[in-house]
Amino acid sequence: MSAGPTIAWIGGGYLHPQFAECGYDVRRVALSAPRVLDWDAVCRETGREPDFVVYADASLPPPLVGLERFPCPTLFYCVDSHIHEWYPFYAQAFDLCAVSLLDHLPRMTLRLGPDRVFWLPPFPIRGERPPKVAPQRIWDVLFVGRVDPETSPVRAKFLREFATEVDNFEVREGTFANLFPKARIVLNIAERGDLNFRVFEALATGSCLLTPRVGNGQDQLFEDGVHLFTYELNDPRDAARKANRLLAHPELCERVGLAGLAEVDAHHRRRNRVRTILDRIEGLDREAVVRERLAQADMIRDKYLRLLYLHWGAEVTDARSRELYLWGARGDGKSPAQRPQKRPARAANHNPQDPESKSV
Repeated sequence: MSAGPTIAWIGGGYLHPQFAECGYDVRRVALSAPRVLDWDAVCRETGREPDFVVYADASLPPPLVGLERFPCPTLFYCVDSHIHEWYPFYAQAFDLCAVSLLDHLPRMTLRLGPDRVFWLPPFPIRGERPPKVAPQRIWDVLFVGRVDPETSPVRAKFLREFATEVDNFEVREGTFANLFPKARIVLNIAERGDLNFRVFEALATGSCLLTPRVGNGQDQLFEDGVHLFTYELNDPRDAARKANRLLAHPELCERVGLAGLAEVDAHHRRRNRVRTILDRIEGLDREAVVRERLAQADMIRDKYLRLLYLHWGAEVTDARSRELYLWGARGDGKSPAQRPQKRPARAANHNPQDPESKSV
């Protein structure tokens, strides 16, 4: 049987294995560090010209240049729009944009119409499941995550104040599926007001979740007191009061934890998010959207990308990346990636057979 359409999946892992299960030929280009790719580089990395390009947010500088002229449809899976203010501008060079945070959808419609921008809520990204044999609950309240006063001062301050109000409170690092079920209540923090993946990962373990009251569609997905419990955002005293009240009713915690798990299993697993994206991709008039973008390519570059690329061209230290960003800002001539790199000159005494010889 021949393979289905080819997707170049750039960046974060997220959902790419599920697309392969749906018959797509998924060619992943993982990004663990800043890197800049043009169309030719994408084709080289994937071994062919893809039928679709997905950039799955890796929270890095813009990884694709010249994408306003890519000859196939493109999608930006935008997760960290609460961190990177430049995302709405970058999104305008794509044909579709999936946004994790509901309240940020209007930011992405500068060029893209509302029909091209859609909500894709988080999900249990690590695929957490409750243990088959429930462990003993050894902590009243648990927070799992890194706590560093230097890199996460708001989190560190919140937890210090919370700990003064709750007796049996534990902070750990490790695997959610192993740790969450050992606590009567799992505490979540979202100091920027984002509906984060941890909400879904905690619920997926069947744990009783205490999480801040945020926007971004949280109350459209889960009901306070039915699937989880909420406290006032960035208010450790309110969180502690809610936790102590819940600890007096362990049967309520157990019941709500199971209801949260059932809700995640029914509506918020990977298969649900893949279906949402597939509906958009498969309902797209691919030739029409590419033709429209190509006709607007100069405007897209001048209005949305030029300053963005000039900024990153000045920020990066890698010469090749800088050259690609500056080319992306100009939008003229051959991409630097298509030009042969100069070979380094060889010293007079260089001997390719001698490992001790050096080239200069």
